[in-house]
Amino acid sequence: MSLPRELETARFTVPQMRDYVELTKPRITWLILMSTGIGYFFGLRGASNWWEFLRSVHFWPLLHTLVGTGLLASGTAALNQWYERDADRLMRRTAQRPLPTGRVSANGALAFGILLSVAGFLELWLGVNLLAGSIGVFTLASYLFFYTPLKQRTWWSTTIGAIPGAMPPIIGYAAAAGAVTREAWVLGAILFLWQFPHFYSIAWMYKEDYARAGIRMLPVVEPDCRSTARQIVLFGLMLIPVSLIPGMLGMSGRIYSIGALLLGMWFLYSGVRVALERTPVRARGVLLTSVLYLPLIYCLMLLDRPGL
Repeated sequence: MSLPRELETARFTVPQMRDYVELTKPRITWLILMSTGIGYFFGLRGASNWWEFLRSVHFWPLLHTLVGTGLLASGTAALNQWYERDADRLMRRTAQRPLPTGRVSANGALAFGILLSVAGFLELWLGVNLLAGSIGVFTLASYLFFYTPLKQRTWWSTTIGAIPGAMPPIIGYAAAAGAVTREAWVLGAILFLWQFPHFYSIAWMYKEDYARAGIRMLPVVEPDCRSTARQIVLFGLMLIPVSLIPGMLGMSGRIYSIGALLLGMWFLYSGVRVALERTPVRARGVLLTSVLYLPLIYCLMLLDRPGL
């Protein structure tokens, strides 16, 4: 496949550069990198205090991990938009993206996404280790080849998509430890469960848009949103005990456990409210709570790691 002209010449105008950056979904990428950094932090060994931890980080491996994961995430986002460009034209919230408007060509987006993805894998493999790179490739492949096409076939796509969505902390852990242990799986499980209230609330808010594009999210399949509300409450409820496991495993201390319990109850409360009053306003409340929940629980993990 030959590179499109704009990639061959590498002569981008500022607006073109912005359009290509938009393909990478930077607002989502920073959440991915935050989760990757948490995984890396807990994958480190031998730090008994903050000074030893800072010395043990080894700046370059951490940088390679974040850059490699960021490139893979950005490439996945670009390739996903390339695949969904026709559906994006039909949705108000996505119709102004670079591909539907023609600001970026389909070939340009495809080549850009492939280049970023390959660069991300090489960065993780050569800069960190093959395990981290392999998990990164699994994340990309499962997202693009399973989750993305299933969105127009079944609402179970959300469950499938939550699997690659839970991989960033596992990539970070594997990069630091060179292995995947139960601690890594716990971090992945927290992120896995968190995604359901988060994405179901988005699907609820934009269900008319999804319906126009033929994307079979649960609120589209069952427009009264009773099932969606039950799913939000169910996964919010499941998240509470799972979020307490880091304290049980000694990954974090009592302050974290208390804070995680309170945050989980707050998150669940937002879900109960949307179940009692099934409106887009309440769904937005779940979304806003989810956006705050994740960085807050990560901060508690960081600040209350025993020995630091």
